[in-house]
Amino acid sequence: MNVETLQAPPIDWWALSPVIVVLGAGVLGVLVEAFASRKMRRTAQILLSIIAVLSALVLIVSRWTTVLKAPASLGEYVEDPLTLASQAILLVIGFLSILVFADRSELGDGYFANQPADAPGSSNEDQSIAANYQRTEMFPLMLFSLGGMMVFPAADSFITLFVALEVMSLPLYILAASARRRRQLSHEAALKYFILGAFSSGFFLMGLAFLYGYSGSLYFSRVSRLAPVVPGMDWLLVAGVFMVMVGLLFKVGAAPFHAWTPDVYQGSPTPVTGFMAAAVKIAAFAAMIRIYLTVTNQFRWDLLVIFMVVAVLTMLVGTFAGLVQTDVKRLLAYSSIAHAGFILIGIIAADKATTASVLFYALAYGIATVGAFGVIALVRHADANANITGEATELKHWAGVGRKSPLVAGSMLLFLLSFAGIPLTSGFVGKLFLFSAGIGGGQLALVIIALVCSAITAFYYFRLVVLMFFEKPNEGTVVVKSEGYTYIAVLIAAALTIVLGILPGPVLEVLSNVVVLLP
Repeated sequence: MNVETLQAPPIDWWALSPVIVVLGAGVLGVLVEAFASRKMRRTAQILLSIIAVLSALVLIVSRWTTVLKAPASLGEYVEDPLTLASQAILLVIGFLSILVFADRSELGDGYFANQPADAPGSSNEDQSIAANYQRTEMFPLMLFSLGGMMVFPAADSFITLFVALEVMSLPLYILAASARRRRQLSHEAALKYFILGAFSSGFFLMGLAFLYGYSGSLYFSRVSRLAPVVPGMDWLLVAGVFMVMVGLLFKVGAAPFHAWTPDVYQGSPTPVTGFMAAAVKIAAFAAMIRIYLTVTNQFRWDLLVIFMVVAVLTMLVGTFAGLVQTDVKRLLAYSSIAHAGFILIGIIAADKATTASVLFYALAYGIATVGAFGVIALVRHADANANITGEATELKHWAGVGRKSPLVAGSMLLFLLSFAGIPLTSGFVGKLFLFSAGIGGGQLALVIIALVCSAITAFYYFRLVVLMFFEKPNEGTVVVKSEGYTYIAVLIAAALTIVLGILPGPVLEVLSNVVVLLP
């Protein structure tokens, strides 16, 4: 072919604009970190991150009507209502997470190491602390990860999906290692997350290789069209889809791929834990919906038993392992595993009608999760001289928190009620519609198991409630004052939890229009 005849492919820049804004802000954040003065750097990073996330959200809202009328496949990127709805939910979670990331306590300390590259306990770390030197590269790292998440549910290409997976994951590995206190525990958490994440990526890539070997194409839509017409190769297709799903199940913390979850949640900086627990699940489940409704649509019965076993095991592990936890971050880690099992019911029963219930549940869970970890970040230890130190994550240290700060403890109560699915919270509405979708999809047995597990998980949520409001206050625990960013995030999350529980109609009506662009 003559070079002169080559033409650049058409690119719909408006369709890509939300992702471009977020990733572009991440690049600008790197430049700010490199060239801005130390005094201006933090303020610039916070403003840049907030403006980028809100601007991307406005762009998504402006695209909604157009895409609803005419969803389109832009080659490797699918712009349909599932993509836009997932991206909008991710941006809401991202906005709340930025506020928690940005906060500092009354002591002027943040949640991140003064200089993450300093070895724990080294003289370099002592010098960084003495100089109050605080890096702000966590903001562009979070934006890069958020940008990868936004591409994740839109990918129709094997290559795009894998690149999005790594763009989402690699910044999280770094962020997990950047805790201000308990640095060695943070490094251990990051190392576990990285090693097991690399292992799961191997399964993911092998699954993509099987799908390519089956179809000869790098597009999921092509695999779907070939599914019914390639005789004798069903085993390759089933194996490929299963291994891709293993990679996604690792990201959501589903059993038996959950072993990293409690250790990473406990060791990571608390704002990172909240962001990771909420946003990664939303992105991975949205991608799971697309793959399940396209590639597996013709042979889902071949994988149904496997996914049902995974869902049941995930619910049981999250429920019963959570009963014996004595650390609040580990307790919420196992809670997140149980919730992943609940959402898997909606994935297994997935059709055009159940997608809305999965997304609403993910939204409700994500908002409450960021809010809960924001509260955890405010509860600290205090020594005999009233010097405030690290976070008080042991359950016994939460005794009497409700008397010391009714607002903070009341917000935590609201989030726990939402996790438990108590009426007038978003969690109740989410479970109602998700389990109804499961019954409608023929998964009555899974829904019964989920209802029993929900009742049992309520026990360890209310154990924390009893500690906060009905036990004598622990003298070594304080609720710190801060610059206010975390308080704003917690109050917004609490308000949304109530609003979505009392008036879910508008959001459910919007999500009911979510359809997947099938090949």
